[in-house]
Amino acid sequence: MKNTESLDALPEPRRSILVAIKGTGAMDITELAERIGITYEGMRQQLRQLEHGGWVTRILERDTSRSGRPRSLFQLTPAGDHLFPKEYDDLAVALIDAAGERLGATAVRQLLEEIARKKVEYWEPRLAGKSFEERLEALSDIYLSGDPFCRVEYGDSDGPKLVEMNCPYLEVALRRPALCSVTVSVLRRLLGRRVMRTERFQDGCGRCVFRIEKETAPDADELFDWESLEG
Repeated sequence: MKNTESLDALPEPRRSILVAIKGTGAMDITELAERIGITYEGMRQQLRQLEHGGWVTRILERDTSRSGRPRSLFQLTPAGDHLFPKEYDDLAVALIDAAGERLGATAVRQLLEEIARKKVEYWEPRLAGKSFEERLEALSDIYLSGDPFCRVEYGDSDGPKLVEMNCPYLEVALRRPALCSVTVSVLRRLLGRRVMRTERFQDGCGRCVFRIEKETAPDADELFDWESLEG
């Protein structure tokens, strides 16, 4: 399940339950009910909702010092853990900068080209046998599977457009625009057409728009969109 919520968006007492588990570790229903201050039955219902949302999961803990049924505990899932603050953006920027400082700009380009190549390898089997329109529609999931914020728009004489309203790499892309070259390159290679970014988050547009032109893409060694390196 994709995590599209924030901790603050969850109702009480579910938010308090997640905070308690995050701070203490796996807990059983009785412990959680006492900690949060609700009834056992009320806690059971809240945990059922959190399980359904994909935020917590149930594990069994057997006490080897005594016999009997194992204790049922609740712990955060990876999605639940991602509700709490992370610093992935700063880490990604630091890695890009460290590669550039230690290895040089050429090495950074090679790394980005390798990322693009891996993405093309991932997508090519999934697009095999599809028409151009089907391939383009499938690539609306290029960032996230089932992405509700990316769509294909037709009706323009310049060609169809892939419109991304929610870049999952936005903070990193704003600070290091070279990352955006990967998407343009991947689209060019998979669609066999020239792809131009006509609107950019970096320019304050509130979205990125990739226009798929009618002209076929150039040779493979010209497929990388290095203009994005200039921001």
